[in-house]
Amino acid sequence: MIEWRRLSTGIRPVPDPVATPVVWGGAGFGALVLVATLNFLGGHGRPGFALVGLSLLAALLGLCARFVAAPGTAGLCWLFLNGFAIPPAGQLSWAGDRDALWLACLLAAAVAGTALARIVNARAGYRRITPFGPRPGPPES
Repeated sequence: MIEWRRLSTGIRPVPDPVATPVVWGGAGFGALVLVATLNFLGGHGRPGFALVGLSLLAALLGLCARFVAAPGTAGLCWLFLNGFAIPPAGQLSWAGDRDALWLACLLAAAVAGTALARIVNARAGYRRITPFGPRPGPPES
């Protein structure tokens, strides 16, 4: 016999993060559009603008992602930064300190976005489940 049960009751106090493949798809598509737009506007050969833009993209994607998505998000953003934002376009290279710094910057942005989202969601969840009314305190004498 089949017994029907509700899997969830009510709203959850903390929203679920977006699936990692969806975040990585957004990182790949967003990085492609961002680098192409910057190159079209004359930013080719100036990787500083692309690094800032891709760091903001990684942080925004981190707001809705899990922590395990951060390395892949940073890696995808770095691939587009290295492959298409610096000359010669279309060739990947590793320039030691520079690329390690760029990759660390992108990873830090993705982790910072995810950490910020977790803190905000935890505070909001705490406020949702805390009963309303006066808080218990020491007895008045």
